[in-house]
Amino acid sequence: MKKIDIKVPSPGESINEVQIASWLVKSGDFVTKDNEIAEIDSEKATIALAAPISGIIDIKIEEGSIVKVGETIAVIEESEGHSETEKPETIQPKKEKAKSEITKDKLASNTTSKTSQGEKAKLSPVARKLLEAEGLSDEDFLNYVKNTRFDTKEVKEFLYSKDSVQKAPTISTERKETSKPMSMLRKKLAQRLVAVKNETAMLTTFNELDMSAVSVIRNKYKDIVAEKHDIKLGFMSFFVKAVSISLMENSAVNAMIKDDEIIHYNYADIGVAVSTEKGLMVPVVRNAQNMNLIQIEKEIARLADKARQGKISLDDLSGGTFTISNGGVFGSMLSTPILNPPQSAILGMHNIIDRPIAKNGEVIIAPMMYLALSYDHRIIDGKESVTFLKRIKELLENPEFLLTGDHPVEKLLDL
Repeated sequence: MKKIDIKVPSPGESINEVQIASWLVKSGDFVTKDNEIAEIDSEKATIALAAPISGIIDIKIEEGSIVKVGETIAVIEESEGHSETEKPETIQPKKEKAKSEITKDKLASNTTSKTSQGEKAKLSPVARKLLEAEGLSDEDFLNYVKNTRFDTKEVKEFLYSKDSVQKAPTISTERKETSKPMSMLRKKLAQRLVAVKNETAMLTTFNELDMSAVSVIRNKYKDIVAEKHDIKLGFMSFFVKAVSISLMENSAVNAMIKDDEIIHYNYADIGVAVSTEKGLMVPVVRNAQNMNLIQIEKEIARLADKARQGKISLDDLSGGTFTISNGGVFGSMLSTPILNPPQSAILGMHNIIDRPIAKNGEVIIAPMMYLALSYDHRIIDGKESVTFLKRIKELLENPEFLLTGDHPVEKLLDL
């Protein structure tokens, strides 16, 4: 019988050790080739480990242990007792089906229990048109979904969804303490944050932004965008686009120190901070200066989804010339974001609140947001930081400035 050692792969250059974040199987389990068996934490990202062959697994290293790259953590023995057609039940990843494959026959095969008549499915405009083109009803689709087995991928998507039901915690009268090992990602993040405070001359400047114009565009076009592009139009794409333009005009902000040199960039690779179960991650939207809002929105969604599912790669996280952090999604009114080294500046977005402001000699109520720009004063002067932030304010309060020419908004939204 063939035995295969499962060794720790190298997650990237200069990384010599990792932490076994979790085993997805137990010793003695039958595992199927290419199925995920473990999650490995490095100082930069979490990576999944798949079984190279089908067989019985013998785990050698406990969950939470720190191990060297190349070290054997498990052994898989190819099992003669199970043929390809007689394997013990294992969790198989659900294969995605093309939308065009959803036909009447396939839906009909999953209608063993009925939903209430008239119940509506939550579908995008594009998905609904596809369903109607096949002559199917919402009830047909809901019955199909109701009787479909969902696996790990779908459950993780549900858990990380903003629409997930949040259950109230049970309050216990018992006093106790719990502890768990700090992940390598969290350790590295802690070290970097302390280093930033000690090694940079960090300063923060503030401004306020009237979100009225952006909100009007978003509300006017969000349904059209969803129908044509099958993507939700949010605010982040507007900010990424405005930042990319301002970076091209203010080169000092789009720079960083390396040894005794200042390196300037003629492109905008913008990191968008994403909060995950493993900690804060900053995947990078590359060449944002050349993208329209829809391209930016799709790339943010792709990267955020990978980060929250633990599928993010080192390439997705590496580099970046500037970072945007949105504390507003958690209700933050104002903050001083910490630099993401070796970058020299970071923009903090905050919540949008209706506040009274003076406009054209009158007091009006407008949706307002506070902006915060933290920067390294060693290479960015006060004038440059304020000019950069004011340009972002100007672009977002006058979104037509994001693109010139006829029908600028439609061009930005690729309509």
